[in-house]
Amino acid sequence: MKTVKEAATMTLKLKRAYEAPEASDGTRFLVERLWPRGLSKQAAKLDAWLKEAAPSDELRRWYGHDPEKWAEFRRRYFAELARAPGALAPIREALKKGSVTLVFAAKDPRLSNARALKELLERAGGAA
Repeated sequence: MKTVKEAATMTLKLKRAYEAPEASDGTRFLVERLWPRGLSKQAAKLDAWLKEAAPSDELRRWYGHDPEKWAEFRRRYFAELARAPGALAPIREALKKGSVTLVFAAKDPRLSNARALKELLERAGGAA
């Protein structure tokens, strides 16, 4: 069982790929299928690129960050993740050691797959 201090340090955050990395980010995972345009790998300062944790190309194209499709996108995305149980393992393992930041490229963080992924992990206890 984690102590209160340990639990307080185990956080799951979201950050756009174009925002400057910070030490408080902890382990940084890019959760996009495509590399963010105009961003160098050096500037991204990622610990890993988890393509398998991102929505499939088909789902990503269908969704197109349309707010009207958000609920259905989440349902389909969660179903994809359920069929790839190992896709989230690196995130869950890193959370056991400290803070994790899910890095994404979407302009609107409210409609990003990273937000949906964070919700899924928190609901499943993967961020606690």
